[in-house]
Amino acid sequence: MKKLALVLLLVITFSTAFAQAPPKPYGALPAPRQLNWQETDMYCIIHFSVATYTDKEWGYGDEDPQIFNPKHFNALQIVGAAKAGGFKGIVVVAKHHDGFCLWPTKTTEHNISKSPWKDGKGDIVREYQMACQKLRMKMGVYCSPWDRNNPLYGKPEYLTDIYQKQLKELYANYGPLFMSWHDGANGGDGYYGGERKARTIDRSTYYDWKNTWGITRKMQPGACIFGDVGPDVRWVGNEEGHAGETYWATYTPEAPDAGKEPANGYSRYETATEGIRNGKYWMPAECDVPMRNGWFYHQSQDGQSKSPYTLFDLYYKSVGRGACLDLGLSPDKDGELSDEDVNILKQFGQLVKQTFAVNLAAGASFKASNIRGGNAAKFGPAFLLDQSRYTYWATDDNVTKPRLVIDLHQPKTFNVIRLRENIKLGQRIEGAAVDAWMNGEWKEIATVSSIGANRLIRLPNNITASKVRLRITASPVCIALSDFGLFKEPVHLTAPLISRDKDGTVVISTSAPVASVHYTIDGTEPTLQTPLYSKPFSLINGGIIKARGFEAKQASEIDTKEFDLSKSGWKVVGTNPKNGNEPSNAIDENVNTVWNTLSKDSTQTINYPQEISIDMGTTQTIKAFTYLPRQDKTANGIADKYAFYTSNDGINWQQAATGEFSNIRSNPVEQLIPLAQPVSCRYFKFAVLHVVGGNGVAVAELGLKVK
Repeated sequence: MKKLALVLLLVITFSTAFAQAPPKPYGALPAPRQLNWQETDMYCIIHFSVATYTDKEWGYGDEDPQIFNPKHFNALQIVGAAKAGGFKGIVVVAKHHDGFCLWPTKTTEHNISKSPWKDGKGDIVREYQMACQKLRMKMGVYCSPWDRNNPLYGKPEYLTDIYQKQLKELYANYGPLFMSWHDGANGGDGYYGGERKARTIDRSTYYDWKNTWGITRKMQPGACIFGDVGPDVRWVGNEEGHAGETYWATYTPEAPDAGKEPANGYSRYETATEGIRNGKYWMPAECDVPMRNGWFYHQSQDGQSKSPYTLFDLYYKSVGRGACLDLGLSPDKDGELSDEDVNILKQFGQLVKQTFAVNLAAGASFKASNIRGGNAAKFGPAFLLDQSRYTYWATDDNVTKPRLVIDLHQPKTFNVIRLRENIKLGQRIEGAAVDAWMNGEWKEIATVSSIGANRLIRLPNNITASKVRLRITASPVCIALSDFGLFKEPVHLTAPLISRDKDGTVVISTSAPVASVHYTIDGTEPTLQTPLYSKPFSLINGGIIKARGFEAKQASEIDTKEFDLSKSGWKVVGTNPKNGNEPSNAIDENVNTVWNTLSKDSTQTINYPQEISIDMGTTQTIKAFTYLPRQDKTANGIADKYAFYTSNDGINWQQAATGEFSNIRSNPVEQLIPLAQPVSCRYFKFAVLHVVGGNGVAVAELGLKVK
């Protein structure tokens, strides 16, 4: 009897172990549509509209549809280039803030049927849909809630009779959609049917988001809704393409829901970049960034697109931190992506594919410090190599800091580590470290403070080892790890760094020794046959410099810098108001110094205009001016409306340009403003007519172009 009881006890124990329940979910969890979005990893948002033809970032709403006539529009070329880059979907900007609709809508006359393209019978959105179907790419749409053209904007009728009906048309005719994309630009100056005035709305109530998003849920239930604060996908808080080094997919919405803006200009955006640990909702971040400086095509930005390795760096800082990357593409006036952008996308796609083609951990043996219930068949570490995001290695409930030794059986060289959690069970791990067995001992080679859906660790150096160890260093609950990978990024040379001082002297430096550096000053590609850089040289009138390093048969990426007219001899001759820090900071060729008139007294109001006047010392014929806002991630003092004046004597001034810097708060890059016609002058004055926040002005750099 005792033997029988012992056998029964062993059977019960054995059966209980293998019947071990899965770990309980932790915190907020993703919906199926969010899982589909997460698995997309990368997609592109495509800006192409009347703003392409007016050379603006935001159209005003008064554009004549007759200007829209892309003679070679090719949706297959655009979508195909995105697919070659490894992107799995596109978001079509069906209507931007100018109100011009790229489909033949019944809601407004301001649409593509009033353009000469295809004799008014064209449909850009339909052509994107067909291209996506043919190339098996996901598609989303963006229909701007702000409409600077529509006379009803700001009134209740706009929401019910225009905007919601536009969404219904898009949802009914162009699905299935994986995203419905919205942003936070709301109200302000516009054409508004000819009134040409500013209109304000309460962004927390005007769009009736509960019922507006209800249309999405009903008509496109598989589409994630993107907005500044979700509800499905949040904005990452910058337009630079990166999430936080520590990144949480959970978030608790803040200011926009209450119709408020944070006092310091960027606090809400900073929390969006990292997320909130144990936030109320599963609301992962999209990292949006334009391939060029602007979202729409500008000929002045030709030759300045982000390089393949720059995109790869953004890939690590977005997809590699658990978010998704949304890259902005901008077709030109003919309706095609430039050859330059197409080639960059192809090279980037090859780089990603080449890096992650082979998991060097394949075939490894695992030794785990704990396996849930001892059930390796259900929760063992072998699932880390099966390429599924949702099968996983789990530990017992009371084991939150397990270790795993990966025996590679032979020395292998790698420089990228991949970790993933099964996010169907929530984001659980708060810290991990990786060690390599080197010279007879364990050496720590990497640490992370979060994992989530995807964590790519890009090591600074190659590591060669036959054994690797993973240590979970912090987790409030047991783990559910779904992936472990080791990869080798191809060898490449870092691009040289080009800089120029105030006197116009150009210096080209390298971060690592190379055999030679060659450059050009006319914007063409450097080769071994172009000038060899040996010492600093002068570039007074500005231009486009490109430089590339060469080592043996290998060439680095190209660094490109476009310089304005040299500021040698320039001096500030007046400011209004006179208070503020050193005005010469605005013309010192140092992007990290700022002239500002901001007051520490938050109750002090700002009087417009606020101006700075410059004497160039000699008469120049200028064609454009540039304004660089402060670059310290702070919004206060950034100008969004301006006037630009010129003078020959510093007393009598003529206005040469006035307008707005569209989207400058979210994308604070250098603004290039061409003049209506070249102006010969010795003096110029930059006047700020409005700022995005704060009680003063902040200017990092002002410049002029003579070419």
